[in-house]
Amino acid sequence: MSRQRLAVTLGDPRGIGPEVVADAVRHLENQGSDTEFILLGPDEFNPGLGTYNGVGHFDGSERSAGLLSALAVERAVRLALVGTVAGIVTGPIHKPALRSAGFMEPGHTEMLQRLTDVSDVGMLMVAEETALGAPLRVLLATTHVPLRDVPDLLSTDLLVSQAMLLNSSLETDWNLARPRLALCALNPHASDDGLFGDEENLVFRPAIDALCKADIQVEGPIPADTVFNRTLNGEYDAVIAPYHDVGMAPFKTIAFGAGVNVTLGLPFVRTSPDHGTAFDIVDTSRADSSSMQAALRMASGLASKRFGTLAART
Repeated sequence: MSRQRLAVTLGDPRGIGPEVVADAVRHLENQGSDTEFILLGPDEFNPGLGTYNGVGHFDGSERSAGLLSALAVERAVRLALVGTVAGIVTGPIHKPALRSAGFMEPGHTEMLQRLTDVSDVGMLMVAEETALGAPLRVLLATTHVPLRDVPDLLSTDLLVSQAMLLNSSLETDWNLARPRLALCALNPHASDDGLFGDEENLVFRPAIDALCKADIQVEGPIPADTVFNRTLNGEYDAVIAPYHDVGMAPFKTIAFGAGVNVTLGLPFVRTSPDHGTAFDIVDTSRADSSSMQAALRMASGLASKRFGTLAART
Protein backbone atom coordinates (compact mmCIF):
# COMPACT_ATOMS: atom_id res chain seq x y z
CA MET A 1 0.00 0.00 0.00
CA SER A 2 1.44 3.36 -0.98
CA ARG A 3 2.09 6.02 1.62
CA GLN A 4 0.12 9.21 1.79
CA ARG A 5 2.12 12.30 0.87
CA LEU A 6 1.84 15.93 1.97
CA ALA A 7 3.75 18.98 0.75
CA VAL A 8 4.89 21.25 3.59
CA THR A 9 6.15 24.79 2.99
CA LEU A 10 8.56 26.38 5.48
CA GLY A 11 7.00 29.84 5.22
CA ASP A 12 9.00 33.04 5.67
CA PRO A 13 12.64 31.96 6.21
CA ARG A 14 13.15 34.76 8.76
CA GLY A 15 10.34 33.52 11.01
CA ILE A 16 9.70 30.45 13.15
CA GLY A 17 8.27 28.47 10.21
CA PRO A 18 11.45 26.50 9.43
CA GLU A 19 12.01 25.49 13.05
CA VAL A 20 8.41 24.54 13.86
CA VAL A 21 8.10 22.58 10.60
CA ALA A 22 11.30 20.67 11.35
CA ASP A 23 10.28 20.00 14.96
CA ALA A 24 6.74 18.93 14.01
CA VAL A 25 7.85 16.61 11.19
CA ARG A 26 10.53 15.09 13.43
CA HIS A 27 7.94 14.60 16.18
CA LEU A 28 5.50 12.83 13.87
CA GLU A 29 8.20 10.68 12.29
CA ASN A 30 9.39 9.62 15.75
CA GLN A 31 5.81 8.62 16.52
CA GLY A 32 5.81 6.34 13.48
CA SER A 33 3.67 8.48 11.17
CA ASP A 34 2.83 6.72 7.92
CA THR A 35 2.75 10.02 6.02
CA GLU A 36 5.55 11.04 3.67
CA PHE A 37 6.48 14.73 3.88
CA ILE A 38 7.85 16.76 0.98
CA LEU A 39 9.33 19.95 2.44
CA LEU A 40 9.65 23.11 0.33
CA GLY A 41 11.73 26.18 1.13
CA PRO A 42 14.99 28.06 0.48
CA ASP A 43 17.83 25.99 -0.94
CA GLU A 44 19.98 26.35 2.18
CA PHE A 45 17.28 25.50 4.78
CA ASN A 46 17.17 21.72 4.32
CA PRO A 47 16.45 20.25 7.79
CA GLY A 48 17.39 16.74 6.72
CA LEU A 49 13.87 15.41 7.17
CA GLY A 50 11.48 13.88 4.65
CA THR A 51 12.16 14.86 1.05
CA TYR A 52 13.44 18.42 0.57
CA ASN A 53 12.82 20.61 -2.50
CA GLY A 54 14.68 23.91 -2.61
CA VAL A 55 12.90 26.73 -4.45
CA GLY A 56 15.74 29.26 -4.62
CA HIS A 57 18.49 31.09 -2.74
CA PHE A 58 17.63 33.32 0.21
CA ASP A 59 19.63 36.55 0.19
CA GLY A 60 18.39 37.83 3.54
CA SER A 61 16.14 40.60 2.21
CA GLU A 62 12.42 41.03 2.80
CA ARG A 63 11.77 40.76 -0.93
CA SER A 64 13.65 37.47 -1.11
CA ALA A 65 11.76 36.16 1.92
CA GLY A 66 8.43 37.00 0.30
CA LEU A 67 9.43 35.59 -3.07
CA LEU A 68 10.66 32.27 -1.68
CA SER A 69 7.58 31.95 0.53
CA ALA A 70 5.35 32.37 -2.53
CA LEU A 71 7.45 30.09 -4.74
CA ALA A 72 7.19 27.31 -2.16
CA VAL A 73 3.40 27.66 -2.11
CA GLU A 74 3.25 27.65 -5.91
CA ARG A 75 5.38 24.49 -6.05
CA ALA A 76 3.21 22.80 -3.42
CA VAL A 77 0.04 23.65 -5.35
CA ARG A 78 1.50 22.21 -8.56
CA LEU A 79 2.35 18.98 -6.72
CA ALA A 80 -1.20 18.79 -5.38
CA LEU A 81 -2.91 19.56 -8.69
CA VAL A 82 -1.06 16.76 -10.51
CA GLY A 83 -1.75 14.32 -7.67
CA THR A 84 1.80 13.92 -6.35
CA VAL A 85 0.56 14.94 -2.90
CA ALA A 86 -2.90 14.67 -1.33
CA GLY A 87 -2.62 17.96 0.48
CA ILE A 88 -0.40 20.84 1.52
CA VAL A 89 0.51 22.32 4.89
CA THR A 90 1.84 25.86 4.86
CA GLY A 91 4.23 27.54 7.27
CA PRO A 92 3.51 31.17 8.29
CA ILE A 93 4.25 33.92 5.78
CA HIS A 94 4.78 37.66 6.23
CA LYS A 95 2.22 39.64 4.24
CA PRO A 96 4.38 42.79 3.77
CA ALA A 97 7.16 40.56 2.41
CA LEU A 98 4.76 39.06 -0.12
CA ARG A 99 3.78 42.55 -1.19
CA SER A 100 7.43 43.62 -1.57
CA ALA A 101 7.97 40.61 -3.85
CA GLY A 102 5.09 41.69 -6.08
CA PHE A 103 2.32 39.41 -4.80
CA MET A 104 -0.88 41.34 -4.16
CA GLU A 105 -2.83 38.71 -2.22
CA PRO A 106 -3.11 39.49 1.50
CA GLY A 107 -2.58 35.88 2.56
CA HIS A 108 -2.47 32.18 1.76
CA THR A 109 -6.23 31.79 1.30
CA GLU A 110 -6.46 34.36 -1.47
CA MET A 111 -3.28 33.11 -3.14
CA LEU A 112 -4.54 29.53 -3.15
CA GLN A 113 -7.81 30.65 -4.72
CA ARG A 114 -5.92 32.32 -7.56
CA LEU A 115 -3.55 29.40 -8.10
CA THR A 116 -6.39 26.86 -8.26
CA ASP A 117 -8.90 29.11 -10.08
CA VAL A 118 -11.80 28.04 -7.85
CA SER A 119 -14.83 30.28 -7.44
CA ASP A 120 -15.38 29.96 -3.68
CA VAL A 121 -12.97 29.34 -0.83
CA GLY A 122 -13.47 29.46 2.91
CA MET A 123 -11.14 30.14 5.85
CA LEU A 124 -12.12 27.70 8.58
CA MET A 125 -10.38 27.76 11.96
CA VAL A 126 -10.60 24.37 13.65
CA ALA A 127 -9.74 23.16 17.14
CA GLU A 128 -11.10 19.70 17.82
CA GLU A 129 -9.95 20.12 21.42
CA THR A 130 -10.01 23.44 23.28
CA ALA A 131 -9.22 24.73 26.76
CA LEU A 132 -12.91 24.15 27.53
CA GLY A 133 -12.87 20.62 26.13
CA ALA A 134 -15.42 21.01 23.35
CA PRO A 135 -14.45 21.49 19.70
CA LEU A 136 -14.68 24.89 18.05
CA ARG A 137 -14.92 25.49 14.30
CA VAL A 138 -15.17 29.07 13.03
CA LEU A 139 -15.54 30.10 9.38
CA LEU A 140 -14.57 33.68 8.58
CA ALA A 141 -17.01 35.06 6.01
CA THR A 142 -14.61 37.94 5.27
CA THR A 143 -10.91 37.55 5.91
CA HIS A 144 -8.00 39.98 5.59
CA VAL A 145 -9.79 43.27 4.98
CA PRO A 146 -10.07 46.54 6.94
CA LEU A 147 -12.93 46.58 9.42
CA ARG A 148 -14.48 49.62 7.73
CA ASP A 149 -14.89 47.57 4.52
CA VAL A 150 -16.73 44.66 6.13
CA PRO A 151 -20.32 46.01 5.93
CA ASP A 152 -19.93 46.65 2.20
CA LEU A 153 -18.44 43.21 1.58
CA LEU A 154 -21.06 41.27 3.52
CA SER A 155 -23.94 40.27 1.28
CA THR A 156 -26.70 37.72 1.33
CA ASP A 157 -25.02 35.86 -1.53
CA LEU A 158 -21.70 35.74 0.33
CA LEU A 159 -23.26 34.38 3.51
CA VAL A 160 -25.21 31.77 1.54
CA SER A 161 -22.19 30.61 -0.48
CA GLN A 162 -19.94 30.43 2.60
CA ALA A 163 -22.55 28.52 4.60
CA MET A 164 -23.11 26.05 1.77
CA LEU A 165 -19.35 25.54 1.40
CA LEU A 166 -19.02 24.96 5.14
CA ASN A 167 -21.98 22.60 5.26
CA SER A 168 -20.58 20.53 2.40
CA SER A 169 -17.12 20.36 3.96
CA LEU A 170 -18.47 19.30 7.36
CA GLU A 171 -20.48 16.55 5.69
CA THR A 172 -17.61 15.32 3.52
CA ASP A 173 -14.48 15.85 5.61
CA TRP A 174 -15.92 15.66 9.14
CA ASN A 175 -18.57 13.01 8.46
CA LEU A 176 -21.33 15.13 10.04
CA ALA A 177 -24.62 14.03 8.51
CA ARG A 178 -26.60 17.17 9.41
CA PRO A 179 -24.23 19.96 10.46
CA ARG A 180 -25.71 22.60 12.76
CA LEU A 181 -24.49 26.05 11.73
CA ALA A 182 -24.69 29.30 13.70
CA LEU A 183 -24.55 32.64 11.91
CA CYS A 184 -22.82 35.22 14.11
CA ALA A 185 -24.34 38.70 13.92
CA LEU A 186 -22.42 41.75 12.75
CA ASN A 187 -23.80 44.37 15.13
CA PRO A 188 -24.02 44.43 18.95
CA HIS A 189 -26.95 42.36 20.25
CA ALA A 190 -27.74 41.40 16.63
CA SER A 191 -28.81 45.06 16.23
CA ASP A 192 -31.73 44.81 18.71
CA ASP A 193 -34.38 45.03 15.99
CA GLY A 194 -32.56 47.73 14.07
CA LEU A 195 -31.42 49.96 16.92
CA PHE A 196 -27.73 49.36 16.11
CA GLY A 197 -27.77 48.67 12.38
CA ASP A 198 -29.85 47.06 9.67
CA GLU A 199 -27.52 44.34 8.30
CA GLU A 200 -29.17 41.62 10.40
CA ASN A 201 -32.52 42.36 8.78
CA LEU A 202 -31.42 43.26 5.24
CA VAL A 203 -28.51 40.83 4.73
CA PHE A 204 -28.62 38.04 7.32
CA ARG A 205 -32.34 37.23 7.38
CA PRO A 206 -32.64 36.60 3.62
CA ALA A 207 -29.52 34.43 3.78
CA ILE A 208 -30.97 32.32 6.56
CA ASP A 209 -34.25 31.96 4.67
CA ALA A 210 -32.39 30.80 1.54
CA LEU A 211 -30.29 28.32 3.49
CA CYS A 212 -33.29 26.85 5.26
CA LYS A 213 -35.01 26.39 1.89
CA ALA A 214 -31.88 24.51 0.79
CA ASP A 215 -32.37 22.19 3.80
CA ILE A 216 -29.29 23.46 5.62
CA GLN A 217 -29.56 23.67 9.40
CA VAL A 218 -28.66 27.22 10.35
CA GLU A 219 -29.70 29.61 13.11
CA GLY A 220 -29.11 33.32 13.57
CA PRO A 221 -28.17 35.98 13.48
CA ILE A 222 -26.88 35.25 17.00
CA PRO A 223 -25.02 37.96 18.94
CA ALA A 224 -21.26 37.51 19.07
CA ASP A 225 -21.24 37.65 22.87
CA THR A 226 -23.27 34.42 23.15
CA VAL A 227 -22.78 32.38 19.98
CA PHE A 228 -19.34 30.98 20.85
CA ASN A 229 -20.38 29.93 24.35
CA ARG A 230 -23.44 28.20 22.93
CA THR A 231 -21.28 26.42 20.36
CA LEU A 232 -18.84 25.23 23.02
CA ASN A 233 -21.83 23.94 24.96
CA GLY A 234 -22.71 21.70 22.02
CA GLU A 235 -25.59 23.57 20.34
CA TYR A 236 -23.77 24.05 17.03
CA ASP A 237 -21.07 22.30 15.00
CA ALA A 238 -19.61 25.49 13.56
CA VAL A 239 -19.94 29.27 13.61
CA ILE A 240 -19.85 31.60 10.61
CA ALA A 241 -18.25 34.86 11.76
CA PRO A 242 -18.85 38.01 9.69
CA TYR A 243 -15.29 39.34 10.00
CA HIS A 244 -11.80 38.26 10.98
CA ASP A 245 -11.33 39.43 14.57
CA VAL A 246 -14.79 38.64 15.89
CA GLY A 247 -14.02 35.01 15.03
CA MET A 248 -10.31 34.90 15.73
CA ALA A 249 -10.37 36.58 19.15
CA PRO A 250 -12.45 33.89 20.92
CA PHE A 251 -10.87 31.13 18.85
CA LYS A 252 -7.31 31.95 19.81
CA THR A 253 -8.27 32.69 23.39
CA ILE A 254 -9.37 29.12 24.02
CA ALA A 255 -7.45 27.19 21.33
CA PHE A 256 -4.10 28.89 20.79
CA GLY A 257 -1.48 26.27 20.01
CA ALA A 258 -4.08 23.66 19.11
CA GLY A 259 -5.86 25.50 16.30
CA VAL A 260 -5.58 24.76 12.60
CA ASN A 261 -6.49 26.89 9.59
CA VAL A 262 -8.26 24.81 6.92
CA THR A 263 -8.97 26.22 3.46
CA LEU A 264 -12.32 25.01 2.14
CA GLY A 265 -13.24 24.74 -1.53
CA LEU A 266 -9.88 23.59 -2.93
CA PRO A 267 -9.40 20.40 -4.99
CA PHE A 268 -6.91 19.22 -2.35
CA VAL A 269 -6.51 19.50 1.42
CA ARG A 270 -4.76 22.56 2.83
CA THR A 271 -4.03 23.33 6.47
CA SER A 272 -1.71 25.64 8.40
CA PRO A 273 -0.94 26.45 12.04
CA ASP A 274 -2.90 29.18 13.79
CA HIS A 275 0.09 31.49 14.40
CA GLY A 276 2.24 33.90 12.43
CA THR A 277 5.94 34.32 11.76
CA ALA A 278 6.82 35.40 15.33
CA PHE A 279 10.05 37.11 14.33
CA ASP A 280 10.69 38.09 17.96
CA ILE A 281 11.23 34.51 19.18
CA VAL A 282 13.24 33.04 16.29
CA ASP A 283 16.17 30.92 17.55
CA THR A 284 15.21 31.45 21.20
CA SER A 285 13.92 27.88 21.76
CA ARG A 286 10.54 29.41 22.61
CA ALA A 287 8.73 28.48 19.38
CA ASP A 288 6.07 25.83 20.01
CA SER A 289 5.39 23.36 17.20
CA SER A 290 2.09 22.11 18.68
CA SER A 291 -0.09 23.94 16.15
CA MET A 292 2.07 22.76 13.24
CA GLN A 293 1.82 19.21 14.53
CA ALA A 294 -1.96 19.61 14.67
CA ALA A 295 -1.97 21.00 11.12
CA LEU A 296 0.04 18.03 9.83
CA ARG A 297 -2.20 15.52 11.58
CA MET A 298 -5.37 17.22 10.40
CA ALA A 299 -4.15 17.39 6.79
CA SER A 300 -3.32 13.71 6.89
CA GLY A 301 -6.69 12.81 8.42
CA LEU A 302 -8.72 14.96 6.04
CA ALA A 303 -6.81 13.63 3.04
CA SER A 304 -7.51 10.06 4.14
CA LYS A 305 -11.25 10.79 4.38
CA ARG A 306 -11.34 12.59 1.05
CA PHE A 307 -9.06 10.39 -1.05
CA GLY A 308 -8.98 7.11 0.83
CA THR A 309 -6.76 5.63 3.51
CA LEU A 310 -3.11 6.34 2.82
CA ALA A 311 -4.01 7.73 -0.59
CA ALA A 312 -0.86 8.98 -2.27
CA ARG A 313 -2.66 9.77 -5.55
CA THR A 314 0.34 8.81 -7.64
